[in-house]
Amino acid sequence: MTVAVVLFDDFETLDVFGPVEIFGRLKLDYQILFCSQNGGLVKNNHGVSIQTESLEHLQNGTDIFLIPGGYGTRIEVDNVFLIDQIRAISLLSKYVLTVCTGSALLAKTGLLDGKKATSNKIAFNWVITQGEKVQWIPKARWTKDANYYTSAGVSAGMDMTLGFLNDLHGIDFARKVAQEIEYSWVENMEEDHFYKPPIIE
Repeated sequence: MTVAVVLFDDFETLDVFGPVEIFGRLKLDYQILFCSQNGGLVKNNHGVSIQTESLEHLQNGTDIFLIPGGYGTRIEVDNVFLIDQIRAISLLSKYVLTVCTGSALLAKTGLLDGKKATSNKIAFNWVITQGEKVQWIPKARWTKDANYYTSAGVSAGMDMTLGFLNDLHGIDFARKVAQEIEYSWVENMEEDHFYKPPIIE
């Protein structure tokens, strides 16, 4: 299966490379492809640069479409052309996974309307303004609704990806991958310990 990762300036490093580390270890099952609106070199504020293909290569969709977050999402939610591309590709893809504020980009397409989703806890109040018809779940570590997966902030993308592997390959398979990368997988998708309930006065 092909995992196509959409990138934009100022993407969050671990949002991308957490899931890529997991999928990338499974070379017989998954191949990684990096894409962006126009192709070429995409950079973030951590000094990471990645060469990408144009999103036009995904005009027929892909197996797994991964949308990371990062500070760049604050600009890209207003990039009508990119949002339209994300919508078109998502509709034709088998699975769509978002990490952190990547759910804001997907929410802006309208494809999450009526569906469960979550996002980064620190940026949550901003993210939910991008999709007022989404069933936002603030305390979730990650969510699954139909073929859409969304995760909380940064490291939660790894938990979601392992959860995705659990759904496709079984719990023993996912736990084995977590063990191989020496990662303490948060298996409970419904509880994120970074979530702080609102104080009622």
